[in-house]
Amino acid sequence: MRCPNCESQLSPYAKQCDRCGEDIPAGQHLLEESGVVEPAPVAGPKSAASGRAANNGEYRFASLGDRFMAFAVDTALLFGLFAIVDAWAFMRWGSVEGAELQLTTAALLMAITLNTTILFLYGWLLEAACGATLGKALVGIRVVGSDGRGMLSSCAVRNVLRVVDGIGFYLLGALVAACSGVRQRIGDMFAQTAVVEESYGVGIRVSAVIVLLATLAGAGYAVPRICSVDRSVHSRHLNQVVVRVGKTGNSAYFRVARYSVDVQASTAP
Repeated sequence: MRCPNCESQLSPYAKQCDRCGEDIPAGQHLLEESGVVEPAPVAGPKSAASGRAANNGEYRFASLGDRFMAFAVDTALLFGLFAIVDAWAFMRWGSVEGAELQLTTAALLMAITLNTTILFLYGWLLEAACGATLGKALVGIRVVGSDGRGMLSSCAVRNVLRVVDGIGFYLLGALVAACSGVRQRIGDMFAQTAVVEESYGVGIRVSAVIVLLATLAGAGYAVPRICSVDRSVHSRHLNQVVVRVGKTGNSAYFRVARYSVDVQASTAP
């Protein structure tokens, strides 16, 4: 990494230039190694606390608010995909008895496996190939990483560690990123990646919206049709019913093992 003021060679994690005393922007080595910012001198003061690096235009690390909005968009799209595969798994390895849906251990394991695989592949492949998921492209942010490790492996590590960052509905990841000078969550730290602002064309953003709406509409169309056909397969293994969802009269219930949640529908006087 070079000092943006005097071009002196620095260690990757230097916070101040030993030669000119200039502050080094936080995460400068990530930006240079990813090719986003060229290691050339830039006129004007720079502050490491601001999280900015400039060369041929200003460059900013993505805010937590932008990352949350991108996460919300991606969650909506993934919800549509999950609904389709879960309906298929539940109808395939579960059963319907009257007004009650019975989910076996096999049905739940298959649904969890499919959901986890889709979640990982969605983030890994899109970030590695394009730098952004549909949510990130719509908001205007992307993932950058070090040339020392290819984006395929970096994004794989980043997305595998979502299982840690996601503790407490991503509260842990948000707290770690908020305390980081370059807003890195745990997955970013281990993968040597950062999320930065990016300008995407109108065409890309419109395409992201179309894909999102098409996925949700497709889920709304497919799920009722999947549930209307009985394709259940009773496996010799893992066939114990562990979840029951149904209704009796004006109440609905959700039961897991010995625990039960009942919701009573109110009636007009």
